[in-house]
Amino acid sequence: MVVRRRKKSRKLRGRTRTMGWGRVGQHRKSGSRGGFGAVGMHKHKWIWMLKYAPNWYGKHGFVNPTSKTEDVREINVGLLDEIAEKLVREGKAVIEGDLIVIDVTKLGFNKVTGSGKVTRKMKIIAEYVTENAKKKVEEAGGLVQLLERR
Repeated sequence: MVVRRRKKSRKLRGRTRTMGWGRVGQHRKSGSRGGFGAVGMHKHKWIWMLKYAPNWYGKHGFVNPTSKTEDVREINVGLLDEIAEKLVREGKAVIEGDLIVIDVTKLGFNKVTGSGKVTRKMKIIAEYVTENAKKKVEEAGGLVQLLERR
């Protein structure tokens, strides 16, 4: 088979010695690197930094302190409806009259969301309840009790 184009590495193959980097040793040792890592970004690599990394210095954006953010752990009202009898058997929920009382904070959740169907009469105790979840529970004959937020 005949090769119809030259190889990419045809340049600098003869007696070149310096490979286009001038007098002997100009691109040879670690002095040309200018230091390890980010050394010299505020000194001798300043122009490179302005061109290729203009946002190198300074703070960028806002970070919420983790002590101020609240961890939202949610559970669907449809799932509560499915596992209600199991929770009563395990002693994690109680029956008061015809209502199954479920305290979701004891289950490790703090918010009840409105996905799923509600077929049982339940009293749900939680810190947060969505409007959709509250509507579904009340349409099934149950009620929602909100805890005071910390």
